Amino acid sequence: MTTIPDTAPAVVPNFDTDAGAGRKLAIICSKGSLDMAYPGLILANAALGEGVEVHMFFTFWGFDMINKKTMGDLKFTMLGNTATHMPQGLGGLPGMTGMATSRLKKSIADLDVPEVPEFLEQIVASGGHLWACRMSADMNKLTEADLYDDVEGIISATDFIELTDGAQLLFI
Repeated sequence: MTTIPDTAPAVVPNFDTDAGAGRKLAIICSKGSLDMAYPGLILANAALGEGVEVHMFFTFWGFDMINKKTMGDLKFTMLGNTATHMPQGLGGLPGMTGMATSRLKKSIADLDVPEVPEFLEQIVASGGHLWACRMSADMNKLTEADLYDDVEGIISATDFIELTDGAQLLFI
């Protein structure tokens, strides 16, 4: 059995290095729930800290992360999420989604991690690029005016693939 010493250093992005220069990371965000928003945001932030060029592509339900009407009110539900280790029937009771969302937001805030809109702002300020999916925009009848101001454009999947040629790809 391998143990990790308690004195292991925390992994903190270092924004003063060129170690990642020339590397690209493409993150496809396809989920719009609160718990699925943070993995992409955290990985983007970490990559930017390592000097990696980051492009985030928001598609399908991931559009909620950049839609001005929904981005500040993402929810977390226990339903279908066995990782909560709670009886699944509780998730369907009135008020449980609100309570679960509130608890998750508090846990995230306790770690000094910003809420989704502020995290997007931080990623853009660090040089990250935000792109919206053309098909998702058309399906939901959304335009650039409906989206977070720092989204650089609504592009097709083909455009995103060309833009991120040679990048590591994460699909969330």
